[in-house]
Amino acid sequence: MSVLVGKKAPSFSAGAVVNGGEIVENFSLDQYVGKNPVVLFFYPKDFTFVCPSELHAFQNKLAEFEERGCKVVAVSTDTEESHWGWLQVPKNKGGIEGIKYPIVADTSKTISDAFGVLAGEYEYDIEKGLVATGPMIAYRGLFLIDKEGVVQHQIVNNFPLGRNVDEALRMVDALQFFEENGEVCPANWQKGESGMKADFEGVAEYLSAN
Repeated sequence: MSVLVGKKAPSFSAGAVVNGGEIVENFSLDQYVGKNPVVLFFYPKDFTFVCPSELHAFQNKLAEFEERGCKVVAVSTDTEESHWGWLQVPKNKGGIEGIKYPIVADTSKTISDAFGVLAGEYEYDIEKGLVATGPMIAYRGLFLIDKEGVVQHQIVNNFPLGRNVDEALRMVDALQFFEENGEVCPANWQKGESGMKADFEGVAEYLSAN
């Protein structure tokens, strides 16, 4: 499992469904670099049970992410056609009708692999292609990527464990507070609370004296 915090987010270009039903080619996060932070989250499979609860939870909070200038993007290893079909199914029948943020189709599995969230057994052939020796789907990974394309936060849950969307929003607030004020955020920090000034020089002096 890769730790990407502090590193540039892997670049990719893939098909996606946007605006609730429009299939596009060559969707990339590069369009947001220099403009918007991104919450990129992976989910295992279309037409499942925990996954639609998460997708709808992000949609329910989408306006709050947008108020902060933050883009939300989902990814699974299903095809664009599968995403599109699931978007046609009403919520009360297990579908994701009404989801407006982009849903990327990682059919090559390489995006999930690059972000370190690909579950299942696999190996590379001599042409550097992935060859499956078992099921290959994404864990519930989530990455907060800043405007410069650098990963600032990541979590990865196993399949049965749904994520807390309010926590993802809190991390966006914490990142933006740090960027705007230069102060760090202590445990359980919430938007509107004070931060802390990081006294790195004082720590260095203490360590050198002891």
